[in-house]
Amino acid sequence: MEETIAGTSDVTSPVTPTGQIPPQRGESLLDTAVRYAEERHWDVFPGTWLEFEQGVQRCSCDDAACPTPGAHAARPDWATQATGSATGARRLWSKHPKASILLPTGRTFDAIDVPETAGFLALARMERMELTLGPVTCTPDRRMQFFVLPGATAKVPDLVRKLGWPPASLDLVTLGEGQYVAAPPTRFGSQGAVQWACRPTAANRWLPDAEELVSPLAYACGREGRRP
Repeated sequence: MEETIAGTSDVTSPVTPTGQIPPQRGESLLDTAVRYAEERHWDVFPGTWLEFEQGVQRCSCDDAACPTPGAHAARPDWATQATGSATGARRLWSKHPKASILLPTGRTFDAIDVPETAGFLALARMERMELTLGPVTCTPDRRMQFFVLPGATAKVPDLVRKLGWPPASLDLVTLGEGQYVAAPPTRFGSQGAVQWACRPTAANRWLPDAEELVSPLAYACGREGRRP
């Protein structure tokens, strides 16, 4: 049975044998990373991980003030480490089996990042509009990331302006080249794990262009921004 996140209906179609990807509960990080590379052709790279010492949880980077414990790049040259090879992913996670799964943006996809409340509002609106969605993540720090075709970082500011919004007035960020997102089931400290709001399936293998999603996302961000 498909799992959904509380607060939204499952807007993806049921998983079929060709859809693959979904099994993650109880699945190792290594197996999940390998399947992202093998089945979705996404580049992956291992990030930091959570350590437990005398009952205290900390990030493997050893920074006591780490803002995203267990869910950020572990080395400055992460972009060269990322691989789309299942064999390469298996090798990387064999060395660090607890490492988070990070996906570079600006390669096979960009991501539009919005607050969770605006994201769920936009999802409901997109469903009514019968828009075709790509995968969408929901993070423990209450953000949602909508996967779109690469090149969104160059388009989105002008698209937002054409809709009548100054880009700086909306909590809407596009992640592209040189950036990354954390993939399920990566954990953020004690906050919980990244989940799919819309899972990768055969139905959403072809990603939408940012232009198709910007209007409902900007509307939702603008509406949430006006709330006291």
